[in-house]
Amino acid sequence: MNKLKTLIFSDLDGTLLDHFTYKSTAANETIQQLNSANIPVILNTSKTLAEVEIILDELQLTTPFIIENGAAVYIPIKTFETQPENTEVIDNYWVKSFSLPREYWLTLLSNNTGDFRQLYQGFSTLSETELCQLTGLNLADAKRAKQRQYAEPLHWLGGNEAKNTFIEHLMTLGANVIHGGRFIHVGDYCDKGQALTWLTEQYRQQFPSSAIKTIALGDGDNDIAMLEAADVAIQIRSPVHDFPTLCRQHESTKTTLYGPEGWAEAIQTYLANQLPLLNSGENHG
Repeated sequence: MNKLKTLIFSDLDGTLLDHFTYKSTAANETIQQLNSANIPVILNTSKTLAEVEIILDELQLTTPFIIENGAAVYIPIKTFETQPENTEVIDNYWVKSFSLPREYWLTLLSNNTGDFRQLYQGFSTLSETELCQLTGLNLADAKRAKQRQYAEPLHWLGGNEAKNTFIEHLMTLGANVIHGGRFIHVGDYCDKGQALTWLTEQYRQQFPSSAIKTIALGDGDNDIAMLEAADVAIQIRSPVHDFPTLCRQHESTKTTLYGPEGWAEAIQTYLANQLPLLNSGENHG
C-alpha cells in the first residue's frame, strides 16, 4: 500500500483571506497544524508574485504557489531533489509559465477595444490610490497588486449586456476572460486547474512511492477549474455571491461559514478524519 501525501490548494481572496478585511486570522491556527503535519498549503490565486510573497511570509509558508489565475507556478528551489522539466530558474524559484506576457494582452486591448474603451478601467491605467479606493487595499498592497506579469485585470463600468458582448469580442481575438472576485481578467488560456494538475504531477514524479491526494478550496468562478481538477473540492461560502456551479458530483462540500472561518471549518473536519492516516505517510514538502 502506497503512503499518502496530501496537497492543499487554496484560493486567497474570499477563501483563505476575508473578503472585506483581507485577513486570514481565523485560519492561522489550522495553517500551523498543517505545517506541523507536513501537509503543503499551496496558494492558487489571481494575485501577483509580489503580493503572494508577502502573504507567504505572514503565513510562514515555504511551499510552491500559483499566481495570476494559473499563469505560472513558482516552486522554491530545493523543494524537490531535481528541477522539474520545462521550468526556468528565476531568482530563488523554478518557474513554469502557461501564459504569454502581460504586454501582449495590453497591446491587444489597446488596439482592439476602442468601442468599449469608456466601459472599463485596466489595472495598468489605475493609479495606486484609485486601486486602493476600488479594493480597500492599503497603498503598499495596491502597489504590489499592480505588478502583474501575465494577465490584465479590468474594472467593468458598463452593464451586463455590454460586458457579455465585450467578452465575446475578446474571445474572438484569442483572449481568455476569467471572472475573479472583483475584476475580470484578460489573458491566456490557462487556469488554476491546469496549474494544479501540472504541479500535482511534479509531486507524483518526485514522490513515486506515495499516493497523492489533492484538496482544493475556493469561492469564486475563477476557482471552478481548480475545484473540478482536485480529488476533493471544498467551496467556501461568500458574503457577496452564490456558490459557483460545479459539474462534479462526488467529494464536494460547501462550508456553512464564510471565508477563513469556513476554510478552517472544512480543514479541521478533514484533519479530524484523516490526520492519523496522514501522519503515517510522507506528508512533507
